[in-house]
Amino acid sequence: MQQEKRYSEMTRYEIQQEIARLNEKAKKAEQMGMVNEFAVLERKAVMAKSYLLSPDDFKSGELYGIEGDPGFYFKIQYLNGVFAWGYRLGGDGREEALPIAMLKKIEQNQS
Repeated sequence: MQQEKRYSEMTRYEIQQEIARLNEKAKKAEQMGMVNEFAVLERKAVMAKSYLLSPDDFKSGELYGIEGDPGFYFKIQYLNGVFAWGYRLGGDGREEALPIAMLKKIEQNQS
């Protein structure tokens, strides 16, 4: 039995293939009404996409929109690998980590 590779060990091409595979499985799960399976596969695809991005493009202290959560913003305190640690503005103030693929630049970053 072949052991699965970590995203950090995959080439860019392998990650892109994995994202396509996960998206296809997610589409089938959604069509079959398997909501939980769909959510898990969607989250895995976001994680894989994070490995195609450069953490250097995300800056501590800046605000980012949250993909799939319109109207909410995330302020990065620090980065650890492909995770941005910080808190949601208007949230409960607890620190959380989001994969960088969930973050999107907003027009004007504020501090």
